Amino acid sequence: MDKEIIIMIHYSQRSKHCMWQLKFGICRLHTSSGNASSKEHYKVLVLGGGSGGIAMSARMKRKLGAENVAVVETSEMHYYQPIWTLVGAGAKSVASSGRPTSSVIPPGVKWVRSNVQEIHPDTNTVRTDNGMEISYQYLIVALGLQLHYEKIKGLPEIEDWVKFKIGSNYSVQTVEKTWSALQNFKEGNAVFSFPNTPVKCAGAPQKIMYLTDAYLRKTGKRATANIMYNTSLPVLFGIKKYADALWEIVKNRDIQVNLRHNLIEVRANKQEAVFENLDNPGETEVFEYEMLHVTPPMGPNPVVKGSSLADEGGWLDVNKETLQHNRYPNVFGIGDCTNLPTAKTAAAVAAQSSILDRTISKVLKNETPDRKYDGYTSCPLVTSYSTVILAEFDYSGQPLETFPIDQSKERWTMYHMKANVMPQLYWHGLLKGFWGGPGPYRKIMHLGMK
Repeated sequence: MDKEIIIMIHYSQRSKHCMWQLKFGICRLHTSSGNASSKEHYKVLVLGGGSGGIAMSARMKRKLGAENVAVVETSEMHYYQPIWTLVGAGAKSVASSGRPTSSVIPPGVKWVRSNVQEIHPDTNTVRTDNGMEISYQYLIVALGLQLHYEKIKGLPEIEDWVKFKIGSNYSVQTVEKTWSALQNFKEGNAVFSFPNTPVKCAGAPQKIMYLTDAYLRKTGKRATANIMYNTSLPVLFGIKKYADALWEIVKNRDIQVNLRHNLIEVRANKQEAVFENLDNPGETEVFEYEMLHVTPPMGPNPVVKGSSLADEGGWLDVNKETLQHNRYPNVFGIGDCTNLPTAKTAAAVAAQSSILDRTISKVLKNETPDRKYDGYTSCPLVTSYSTVILAEFDYSGQPLETFPIDQSKERWTMYHMKANVMPQLYWHGLLKGFWGGPGPYRKIMHLGMK
């Protein structure tokens, strides 16, 4: 390793927009290294230290040795984001969701503490924002997606979300504000939004809605509350079997669902949320709120979007069965940054990690990948503080359930799995490269029929 380079960080006041992004962890100040630069080479370079990046770095370490693997990640903390649903409802602490990145990087694997600035697949190089150029033989891209709170008019100017009773379970900086808004609720509308973009964990925006209903019933405030779910989608949930069950729940709990409604503006001083009617473009509807949960618009990682690795939409262009890049055979992708046509969840990452591990093993031997990812993903739909509908499905949108029971029913056993089992499986299984999804167990439970 070269001598340590002391980097001076220069703060800029040029962009209020960037400072807003910085506030919510979606834009970081770049560092300046002057003329200093260094070059390193790794057999496998992993971009991103989220669930997919850490899982694959662990698998690559076992396959090739720690000295041949490096991970580029700037964050000092790693978060288990699926538990934020329960943090926003006061059932878990935000501290329980995070661990130092240093504790999840596989021992011996090189941790490059920096942001990825540019990817150059034609020269097999990556440049970081501290001036380092890293070359690779194989590249695994796991950079996640981008949150765009700033695309909602009026939201960037709001300094005090607690004061204006706004929360969002999608950011570590805002998830506890959801709990504050819920606790401070008196009477009126509780509004929950779903944006007109791809999102990670598409069930999360309504999970907090069901938990809000449960909390208000428990505290005796439900009679004075009007709970509304305003979604840009034309359906309540994308898989019919689970959507039918959820429609019964919203009907029985007197929850109002407005389809094809997209949040475009927040007027905090008036506590108003403005939604566009997507079936009649230009037509808007204003909702007063006592509590507002914002699911931000989301989009592709800008580094991926700005590279030749992206498809037309800016997502990493990979084969949906092997996770190998469609144009660069030594590049692979996993997780939210890819254009895989399935829901973006940690459960999907687990299943993908197993397939990608096999794909890379075959490529290393100059053989053709022989295992195919079927699009498996899972969404534990939390419907109260003690019940969950465990949705599992594949690329075709058909249920692909692990247990030999009807998983569209609310069950306390599935809540226990969501709240207590899955976090342990994440920290000690997925991130260590030992958990590749429930596929093998599904076959056992269904006597080999699935």
